[in-house]
Amino acid sequence: MNKKATVGNRIRSFRERLEMTVSELSQKCGVNESVINAIEKDEVLPALGVLTKISRSLGQRLGTFMDDQFKPDPIITRASAANGKSEDFNSLGYASVSLAEGKSDRHMDPFRITFAANGSEDLSSHEGEELIICIEGEVELTYGNEKQILKPGDTAYYNSVVKHGLRALGGKSASIFGVVFMPF
Repeated sequence: MNKKATVGNRIRSFRERLEMTVSELSQKCGVNESVINAIEKDEVLPALGVLTKISRSLGQRLGTFMDDQFKPDPIITRASAANGKSEDFNSLGYASVSLAEGKSDRHMDPFRITFAANGSEDLSSHEGEELIICIEGEVELTYGNEKQILKPGDTAYYNSVVKHGLRALGGKSASIFGVVFMPF
């Protein structure tokens, strides 16, 4: 990815267009200022929950910071390209692949997410709704104070404003399809 197309540079560009400081963005989105600085310097690739908070605070949809280029409909993502690899796992223990990369006029953000066997139990919250479909392994969904176990074929649909998190169970990796919708 060229320097102009990185997630960090896109965030910085939108923040600067709004004449917003890093401190102001931090306060608005609830993400630590040092984390935003690290993201903008491309030292850290943000987790989806963090990127969602930042995108909302900048008045943009999530995909604005993930798309490399426009592609005409239909957007096809081949299975071989949608599989998260262990070397792609972020610090929270998952790898995500956008299933709509290049569709600039989309209203949903679909992903294939692969969780490491020993992923994080961190929770996040943001505006919008999510639909997840477990496709491999077992996934624990924490939603507020409740925990549910999802097996292949199970789905969950929920309001994302409630603290939530997902992780693989059973000492094995797991995968889901997830769709995030954030209204404007």
